[in-house]
Amino acid sequence: MDKRTAENRVKELHKLLNQYNYEYHVLDNPSVPDAEYDRLMRELIELEEEYPELKTPDSPSQRVGGAVLDAFRKVAHRVPMLSLANAFNEQDLRDFDRRVRQAVGDVEYVVELKIDGLAVSLRYENGLFVQGSTRGDGTTGEDITENLKTIRSIPLRLKKNLSMEVRGEAFMPKASFEKLNEERIAKGEVPFANPRNAAAGSLRQLDPKIAAKRNLDIFVYNIAELGDTGVSSHSEALDLLDELGFKTNRERRKCKNIDEVIELLDQLLEKRSQLPYDIDGVVIKVDSLRQQEALGATAKSPRWAIAYKFPAEEVVTKLLDIELAVGRTGVITPTAILEPVKVAGTTVKRASLHNEDLIREKDIKLGDFVVVKKAGDIIPEIVNVLVDRRTGNEQDFRMPSHCPECNSELVRLEGEVALRCINPKCPAQIREGLIHFVSRNAMNIEGLGERVITQLFKEGLIQDVADLYKLTKPQLLQLERMGEKSTDNLLHAIERSKENSLERLLFGLGIRYVGEKAAKILAEHFETMERLQSATREQLINIPEIGEKMADSIATFFEQPEVKELIEELKSFGVNMTYKGPKRTNSDEGDSYFAGKTIVLTGKLAEMSRNEAKEQIEARGGKVTGSVSKKTDLVIAGEDAGSKLAKARELNIEVWDESRLLEELRK
Repeated sequence: MDKRTAENRVKELHKLLNQYNYEYHVLDNPSVPDAEYDRLMRELIELEEEYPELKTPDSPSQRVGGAVLDAFRKVAHRVPMLSLANAFNEQDLRDFDRRVRQAVGDVEYVVELKIDGLAVSLRYENGLFVQGSTRGDGTTGEDITENLKTIRSIPLRLKKNLSMEVRGEAFMPKASFEKLNEERIAKGEVPFANPRNAAAGSLRQLDPKIAAKRNLDIFVYNIAELGDTGVSSHSEALDLLDELGFKTNRERRKCKNIDEVIELLDQLLEKRSQLPYDIDGVVIKVDSLRQQEALGATAKSPRWAIAYKFPAEEVVTKLLDIELAVGRTGVITPTAILEPVKVAGTTVKRASLHNEDLIREKDIKLGDFVVVKKAGDIIPEIVNVLVDRRTGNEQDFRMPSHCPECNSELVRLEGEVALRCINPKCPAQIREGLIHFVSRNAMNIEGLGERVITQLFKEGLIQDVADLYKLTKPQLLQLERMGEKSTDNLLHAIERSKENSLERLLFGLGIRYVGEKAAKILAEHFETMERLQSATREQLINIPEIGEKMADSIATFFEQPEVKELIEELKSFGVNMTYKGPKRTNSDEGDSYFAGKTIVLTGKLAEMSRNEAKEQIEARGGKVTGSVSKKTDLVIAGEDAGSKLAKARELNIEVWDESRLLEELRK
């Protein structure tokens, strides 16, 4: 592809990817499958690698995260980012309304949800996103442009070439927060206290690639510099933001007076727990921009807006005890047992404590009065201790030195905060491993939930996952709530699970660090359990997305005699040990020239696209990268090959033309 053709294609890809991104992340209404979006993104990245001069700041490829920063640069806000005065009850709101009407007469209000996140400012020049910053002290913030680019609901180019500065609230959705904390706990890291802290911590990472993995979002709520946009009210400004491609919160309402505002509050409070993001109140703003200007601002906050804070979802109760649970990976997790208390409409008896370090950090003692918080569906947590209510009868809590289930000595692995039981025969780990094995994303055995697994385990009918395939109808009928029909259904589900593709089995086995995605990569790469079992650490590390830590874990897992015995037993019961997805062109990578080699494609290929060549090489065990280095084993150069070919020759790296590539692929 010549440069002019590449330039036109890049422009076309920009348009398509921006449209698909807007549909998915702003409208929540995608028109194409994720695979098509990913395919177009790979094509764009390849073209930008081939022609670096075509990579622009507003390219969709720039959302993956840029270079690591040494520190954040300070940014002076052109328009100060003022904080809002607070209202906590109806009288506060009526006082606010009275002051407003005394100054400017009758007004209409816009009511918006107050997102619990991090306030940011976004600056655009001629429609191009050029800078993003934190609020800071309201006058000076920090430049977090590269991190904000990773938020896919922020347009890198507006639908009109306007120069403007807008304000918004960056936040972490509840689902992203829960997933992030699950990953941190599994790694033995301290979990984030709440989504707001997680969002703030993500946006203040010096490495934007970390922010890119955190699935942040944003609602834009204000135009700081209106210019000649022609809008005369705040509600019109929000509509303009929608037109320009920003994501605004559609829960906003326009109210004719303060009575309508107050009537609306109860409805929004009820809706709070159902929202996919955290809110801590609503913001009430005078709609008319002319009236806003007349009202002005104090040194700290505008006189035309106020934040109404919802009643706190925090209550005080007594900590009765701390229970310990042993997870599937052996991590010991403490849980607070509380005097039952009503929080956010539900009765809470337990709260997460995560690990010993958190207990020490918050100075939690048995018998303490504690503040408990519950937001939405998130597990309740202890916010802090009421030290001034201590009587002297409280007792320090000490984590045990031995496992509460099997009495094996607990260890703290290097770099982890969690204590861990490393006894592979620990009953708690076995039980949790069985629950994981049958779960939906693993072997997906319907009818084998936590209750049934626990019953089977207590009765001694199952000790490992292979025992599931030995279960008989008479054994199952002995269990509580297991009738003839449910027993038959369960046995059929167990039988069906034998046909699952290899990646489900790999995920179900619970290999440390191997999640669903890694299991799929491994299954697709090796295709059979036998080949995966015999893979060396070096072969594993050469697979894209399998790092050294995971490779060590996989190799160690399959070296264990009991694992080898388990897999042979599963085979004897007819459990499938092969990958059932799309087959590779050459399943025996050991016979392929490309196996284990790092290869770079450059220039235009006549017989196939570079994507097709990449897929075929990777199907034979090769690793295709975008840049030439000393680690490169082979460069395949098509027509008009440029700097990559020159660098390959400079480093004395082997170079093939397309005909040589085709010859090898046909073998």
